Amino acid sequence: MKQTETITAEQVEKIATNQHFDPFFILGPHQVTINKKNIWAIRAWLPDAKSVWLREPEKKTELPMKSVHNEHFYEILVDWPELKVYQFHVLAMDGHERYIHDPYFFLPQITDEDLYLFGMGDHHKIYEKMGAHVMNVNGVSGVHFVVWAPNARNVSVLGDFNQWHGGKHQMRCLGSSGIWELFIPDIGIGEKYKYEIKDQHGNMFIKSDPYGFAHELRPKTASIVADVNSYEWHDSVWMEKRRNKNPQDDPISIYEVHLGSWKRKGEWGNEFLTYRELADQLVEYVKGMGYSHIELLPIMEHPFDASWGYQVTGFFAPTSRFGGPSDFQYFVDLCHQNNIGIILDWVPAHFPRDDFALAYFDGSHLYEHADPREGEHKDWGTLIFNYGRNEVRNFLIANALFWFDKYHIDGIRVDAVASMLYLDYSKKEGEWIPNEFGGRENLKAIHFMKRLNELIFGYFPGAMSIAEESTAWPGVSKPTWLGGLGFNFKWNMGWMNDFLTYFCKDPVHRKYHHNMITFALLYAFHENFMLVLSHDEVVHGKRALLDKMPGDFWQKFANLRALIGFMYGHPGKKLLFMGSEFGQWQEWQESKSLDWHLMQYEPHHKLQQLVRDLNAMLKSEPALYKKDFDPSGFEWIDFNDWENSIICFMRKTTRPEDTLIFVCNFTPVYRENYRIGVPYFAFYKEILNTDSAVYWGSDKGNYGGFYSDKIPWHHFSFSLNLNLPPLSTVVFKPRIKTSSLC
Repeated sequence: MKQTETITAEQVEKIATNQHFDPFFILGPHQVTINKKNIWAIRAWLPDAKSVWLREPEKKTELPMKSVHNEHFYEILVDWPELKVYQFHVLAMDGHERYIHDPYFFLPQITDEDLYLFGMGDHHKIYEKMGAHVMNVNGVSGVHFVVWAPNARNVSVLGDFNQWHGGKHQMRCLGSSGIWELFIPDIGIGEKYKYEIKDQHGNMFIKSDPYGFAHELRPKTASIVADVNSYEWHDSVWMEKRRNKNPQDDPISIYEVHLGSWKRKGEWGNEFLTYRELADQLVEYVKGMGYSHIELLPIMEHPFDASWGYQVTGFFAPTSRFGGPSDFQYFVDLCHQNNIGIILDWVPAHFPRDDFALAYFDGSHLYEHADPREGEHKDWGTLIFNYGRNEVRNFLIANALFWFDKYHIDGIRVDAVASMLYLDYSKKEGEWIPNEFGGRENLKAIHFMKRLNELIFGYFPGAMSIAEESTAWPGVSKPTWLGGLGFNFKWNMGWMNDFLTYFCKDPVHRKYHHNMITFALLYAFHENFMLVLSHDEVVHGKRALLDKMPGDFWQKFANLRALIGFMYGHPGKKLLFMGSEFGQWQEWQESKSLDWHLMQYEPHHKLQQLVRDLNAMLKSEPALYKKDFDPSGFEWIDFNDWENSIICFMRKTTRPEDTLIFVCNFTPVYRENYRIGVPYFAFYKEILNTDSAVYWGSDKGNYGGFYSDKIPWHHFSFSLNLNLPPLSTVVFKPRIKTSSLC
C-alpha cells in the first residue's frame, strides 16, 4: 500500500521529546481513513533503530516501515481485516538485530474499578496492580508496570532492556487517576528498572518503584522485577491453627532479632547470613530456646545499615542483603513448620529523604505533607506520611496486608505510634499545626490506624497488631467499636523504664524505690500489655542488660536472672532482645555478630538455660498466660516489704491447682524463715529458682518445697516458711488435695 503520512510533525516531536501525556494516542495501531477506506496505521518510536520492518501476524512476511518527520519515528499503513499481535524487526544503529513486540499494541490492564477503589483509598490488594507484574497478555509474556504520579507531565520506564533511555517506553496516564501504566513485552523476572518522571516544568526525577517487590543491594537503588506468587508453601497446618486462635490467650514469648547482626559468617565475620541460612540456624536456635515468636527489626528494603531498617525506601520488598523474596518466604515457611510465629517491625510513621525513593516523588509532595510543620520529623531527619490523602493511606494499609498475604507473617509491631498520634510530637510551639478542632491529636492518623487494624483482623483472624506507644493514650489495644485504636497488644514502655531504673540501682538503695516495681500493677490491665526488653535498651550508651546490673561479676548475673524471672511472672506477654538471653556484655552493634564465643563460659550458657526453662514454664503453666489481661489472674500476697526489697504474688486461673506463687528477693542477703501467706493447705513445690546451681546461682533454696502451715499470714489462712536466696526469683506451685479447698 502506498505510504501516506497520517500524523503531524508536531505530534511526532512530542513523542521524540517525551512530552506527551498519552503516547498511545500517537504510537501503536490506529485506524485511519484513506480514500474512504478504514485501514491500520502502525507507528513506532525507536530511537536506536536504523531500519525497521513490520512482521505480519502468523506470517514470515516483513514489510519495510518508513521514517516520518524524524529518522527514528516509523509508520506503515496496512490493510488487515483483523488486528492481531505483530512484531517489529529492528536493525539497530550498532548493527544488532532483534524482534520485539509493540508495547503500544496492548490495552490497559487496570480496570475502572481498580482506579475507583484506589482513589477512594480502599483498594486492599492494590499491590496486585501497582508495581511490576509478570503476565501474559494476548499470548505475549512481559511485564506490566504501574505507578502513581498524578502531578507528572510524563513518566517512562527505564531499565537494562532499553539502555535506561527515557524515550523508549513512555507510559500513559489513565484519565484523572494519576496512575501511569505500560505493558512491556518480551521481558521478565530479574529485570532492573526505575521510573523517569518529569514534572509540569520538565524537571526530571529518577525513582525506584514504591510498590517494587525487590530492589538492588545497596548502594545501588534500582527496583527488580520479582515474583511473589509462585512460592510453594508448606505451612497450611500452622495457618489453619492460627485462624482459630486468640493470641491474647496464648503463651507468647518473643525473641527480637536484627537479622544482620544475630550471627555472621566469613573469615572476618563480616558477611551476612542469607535468609535460607538464617532459616536453618536461627529457627533451630529459637525452637530449642522455646520461644513462640521471632520479631524482626524491619527487613523492608533500606539503604543505610545503621538505620537498623527503620528508614525504609522499599516498603514491599524484603531487603536484598539476605536474598530475594522467595528466600524470605522460605524463612517464614520454615518458622511455621517449626511452630514459630513471625512478627515484623513495620514503619508507617515516617520515611527518609533519599532522592531515589518516595520523597518529592513526582515533583510534588506526594506521599508527604508539603508544609514542614506537618511533614517533617526534625529529630529523625525524615518525612511524615500524609495520612489524609486516600492514595497514601491506601499505600500503607495495603502494604501491611501485603506482608500477611504474600509472606504469611503472623503480626506487625507498629513503630513510633506516639509520633503519629500527636501533631506536636517532639515539636516546639509554632512548629506544628493544630487539628480542625484546635487540638494536638492527629485525627487523620488515628483514622488510618483504626482502619488498618480493622482490616488486618478482618482478613487475617489470629493475627497480631502491636503498638509501640510510649504515652498514656487511652484504649490503644481496645477494639475500635469500643473507641480504641484497635491494636491487640501494646508495648509496656512505662514498666520497662521503671523496671530497668530499679534494677540498675545498687540493692542497698532499692528499698527507697520499691514503688518502681509495684507501680505497673496499678495500670497493668488497662491495656493488653507486652513486657519488652528490646533493642532500644542496649544501645547508645545504655549498656547491655548484663552490664547495667550493679555489683560484682556474680551479682550481675544474679540480678539479671532475678530480673528475667520476675518478668516472666509479671502479667503481660514477653519480649527479649537477642543476646540478652545469654548475657551479652557489649552493647548491641548492627555491624557485627553477637558474641557467641561467650557460650563457652559457664555463667553465660547457664543464664541461657534459665531463659530456656522460663519459656518452657510459660508454655506449661496456664496461670502465666490465660489471664494476662484480667485482674482476676493476679493477686498480691505482699508488696509492702520495701525494707527488705521483697515482693510476692500469685498468678491464677479459674482452677486452684494452676496457681503459681512468685517470691522475689532483690537484695544479695540470704533470708531464712521468711513467712508468706498462701491460699491453700498443700505441699508447695519449688518449680523454679533463679539461684539454682543449674543457673550458676549459690544454690540456696527450699529443698524442693514445703507443706504450708495452718498459720494465718498476710490475708490468707495458711502460710509458708521459706528460705529466700540472694538476688532471686523463686516459683512455687501447690499440689492441691480436695480437702485443702474446704
